[in-house]
Amino acid sequence: MLRGAKVGLRARHEDDNPILRAELYNDVANASRAEGRPWRPVGPDSKDPRLVVDDEEQGRVPFSVVEPADGTLVGIAALWGIDNHNRTAHIGLGLLPASRGKGYGTDVVSVLCHYGFVVRGLHRLQIETLSDNFAMLGAAERNGFVREGVLRSSAWVMGEFLDEVLLGLLAQEWKPDATGEE
Repeated sequence: MLRGAKVGLRARHEDDNPILRAELYNDVANASRAEGRPWRPVGPDSKDPRLVVDDEEQGRVPFSVVEPADGTLVGIAALWGIDNHNRTAHIGLGLLPASRGKGYGTDVVSVLCHYGFVVRGLHRLQIETLSDNFAMLGAAERNGFVREGVLRSSAWVMGEFLDEVLLGLLAQEWKPDATGEE
């Protein structure tokens, strides 16, 4: 498990999936903002690709986000779009509604930076988020990410086009905190 000041990142467990499905993926408004594709209902017995972990895939590393003290599931996180040649990857996360506003997002980004830069030896991490996702923008900037641009009207979300903000962080710019491996 990777540990931060407030959260731990561990492998996805089968028991996590019903909670994630109910609280993140079946929330149409939230899923539409996070997915970058149209929401569609997925049955409880389906092999939902957002939940199934493929241990052979090298381009995406999914985590479940938990409270370290008791293992309570608080969300998901991933390094995705991993490009080993250019040593780059993207960061993504989603917190369960009851876990938002507690500083977990900032800690998740910090732990993902540790994983990307220290464990994986990457050179650049990138975040794309909707321009009105102030929680993610704040979490990224508190971890040293720099706004590099705005993709104007690039995301179709619930009947309207929204801007996306592109943020980046290079390994030499990163200032690690007390996160690390267990």
